[in-house]
Amino acid sequence: MNDELSPEDELRLNVLFNTELKAVRIDESNMTLWALTPQGEASVPLKPNERADRYLKRVRELLSGYALGSPGGYPVHLTRWTRQSQAGLSIQHLAQLLLIAEEEAVVAVVHSPALTDELARYAWWCMPTLENARLMLMRDVVCRGSMGRTLAEFLVDHLAFLHEDDVGILDTVAVMLVSGVLTDAERLAIWKRGSSRNSYFVAFLELQPDTLPNPRPPRADHASVPVLADNPYCLMLEKALSAQGQTFLATTALILERPENQEVVNHTLNALTQWCAPLRRIDEAARHSSCESLLKQAPQFSSDCAALDALTATDADSVRPIFLKTTAIGSLMRRKIQPIVTPLLDAIAVLRRQP
Repeated sequence: MNDELSPEDELRLNVLFNTELKAVRIDESNMTLWALTPQGEASVPLKPNERADRYLKRVRELLSGYALGSPGGYPVHLTRWTRQSQAGLSIQHLAQLLLIAEEEAVVAVVHSPALTDELARYAWWCMPTLENARLMLMRDVVCRGSMGRTLAEFLVDHLAFLHEDDVGILDTVAVMLVSGVLTDAERLAIWKRGSSRNSYFVAFLELQPDTLPNPRPPRADHASVPVLADNPYCLMLEKALSAQGQTFLATTALILERPENQEVVNHTLNALTQWCAPLRRIDEAARHSSCESLLKQAPQFSSDCAALDALTATDADSVRPIFLKTTAIGSLMRRKIQPIVTPLLDAIAVLRRQP
């Protein structure tokens, strides 16, 4: 086994080391090393003098010796260390990790809380994957920088490739909504995808329940809700009958009628829990008193208050005993959770009925 690179490759790489390298990657299928410099991209076609995998190991050892002063290479097998123990690394060290052409090293940079917009650009050049885009878009410094739009556009374009990956859809839409870099048109386009796959709706309900796109009309008697200071039933009823409330309830019902997996159910129930917070955070006696005060002025809302009580009484804990005993998804899962979901759908129907 040859312990050295071919003379041609060693010469080219040493010349490359005399430039201002920003990032390095290796295209193993074409045996080409690519480098990013202030002047643009540079390529080095590799000429192996032994088996390709062994030769690439030699190349990476040379890169590691140059960048890290560690000719033994990067500990790619230490995935947990790579992804969880980067808090103490400096920006300089993170920059060095992008020069050794190891995917795990790039992932380490992406996971680091010290990530900068510039490092995000170099890491993206090294490894433009869906997971890296999501992770980097979780950093405020990236969202505010030049990479925010680049990553958002990539994720919008690649949503279609997630197909039936509901968890991937949940995570991707959530990251984009939190980032704040979506245009109104992009946000609406993502929302409309929910008509064919309702998991697209879930992150909207969790993260932006009061500013949902394409709102429905308010209920006809929305203006009839009494205004009583510090009355949580008045607050919830006004919210439920408003345009945004009707949109939230209709969308929640649409999801719960046909959720695809347990994650979708859990996240939707969490969204409903947050939405019902004004009622959930007061004790039963205070709720009873508040409800009575409201109904004295507007007794026609009696069934609506009961519906709000039903929604408030259910959360993700309600389905946990079922999900602990089964990994069912699809129609089988829906049958198992029907005793919990049906009362919620009935309550939503009451709140959405026109007087």
